[in-house]
Amino acid sequence: MRLLKRIFILVLFIGIGGMGWYFAKPLFQDLAGRERPIPTVLVRRGDVDVKIHTVGELRAVKSAMLTAPSVWGGGSLQILKLGKTGSFCKAGEVVIEIDPSEQEYHAEQEKSELDQAEEQITKAKADAAVQASQDQLDLLHTRFEVRRAELEVSRNELVSAIDAKKNDLNLEEARRRLVQLEKDVYSRAASSQASIAVMEAARDRARLSLAEAKRNIENMVVKAPLPGLVAVRDNMDAGGGFFGATLPEYREGDMVFPGRAIAQVLDLEQMELQARIDEIDRANLNAGQPITLQVESLPGQSFEGKVKVIAGMASRGEFFMGNVVRQFETTFEIKKPDSRLRPGVTARVVIIGDSLKSVLFLPRQALFDQEGVQIAYIKNSGRFEPREVQVKQRTESQVVIDGLAEGTEVAMVRPEGKKEKSSQPAPAPTPALGGAAQ
Repeated sequence: MRLLKRIFILVLFIGIGGMGWYFAKPLFQDLAGRERPIPTVLVRRGDVDVKIHTVGELRAVKSAMLTAPSVWGGGSLQILKLGKTGSFCKAGEVVIEIDPSEQEYHAEQEKSELDQAEEQITKAKADAAVQASQDQLDLLHTRFEVRRAELEVSRNELVSAIDAKKNDLNLEEARRRLVQLEKDVYSRAASSQASIAVMEAARDRARLSLAEAKRNIENMVVKAPLPGLVAVRDNMDAGGGFFGATLPEYREGDMVFPGRAIAQVLDLEQMELQARIDEIDRANLNAGQPITLQVESLPGQSFEGKVKVIAGMASRGEFFMGNVVRQFETTFEIKKPDSRLRPGVTARVVIIGDSLKSVLFLPRQALFDQEGVQIAYIKNSGRFEPREVQVKQRTESQVVIDGLAEGTEVAMVRPEGKKEKSSQPAPAPTPALGGAAQ
């Protein structure tokens, strides 16, 4: 009985559903056959304010990089003291202190070598003085022998021929010994001077090494050359060689190689903003244009500035981030930096350009790119006809045009429904300073 009741209820519902579909089917077919209305917009004449929106990063105009000192022998150094990121320092204040024990050991070695070189020079000069005195005595004695041989030769007329011949030979031998002795004396004096010069060079080298070791000890204390904010750098040697590893900041006790950048002192008195401007907006950008910016960390507060420097050449955007549009590096100057502004903070910028008076304009979505030609679809007698349009100026939301009359009705989408490359680029970041271009 219950089974029959259930079957009856099921048949009843099927019948009601079939009757509903029978009566509703024509209505659905009628709705499906209707064409959706195409949204349109009118060509308007008015004033257009050219504004460019972008996002940039704050940075300090003046900064000083603090590095580990370059020391004798290389090797690694140990950090004993290091300022904290975000702390303020005065000019001349110690920010980094390195363990100087190894350099002190080198200084002791160089001091010992210097003392040894000084002693060797003193001994060499004393030996040279003694040798010079002995040489002078030998020269005096040899000259006396020569003089005596000359006197004996002067008596040759009074002695026999054999004795006279002996006297001549003795004189010749005495003169030969004098000449040889003079050469030996000169050679020994030159050799002594050369030896002393070598020792003096070794002493000077030891003296320079000692001065360098003392200078290295002084360099173990790194002071801030200017007042500002301390920013400790990432420890590039702490990643273990793994690509993509998160690197910690340098800390007290870490080992660091000579010449490594450890920290940076940022002068907060002068701040500027670094950003990228798309190539399509470059024509509306000029040095000196006023800007307003809002910092993400200080909501509700705006700062004024101006365009400082625009790069002369465009660079390609980040390919791996999906942005291949060429961009221009642009620097903005902040007129009155706030003490709460910090380098590395993101800021939204609105660049205020010229105001175009009494021009014809359309929304950017109303133009389409067809083989390099900008066209708009004009409504004429219920149909839409493509027409070429001359673009005179672009903003983020409007396009200043020529070639259409004021009040002309233009389609916001392509009527044929075919996929067409729109003249509107990828949507820009939502402005944070209120309002799009007028």
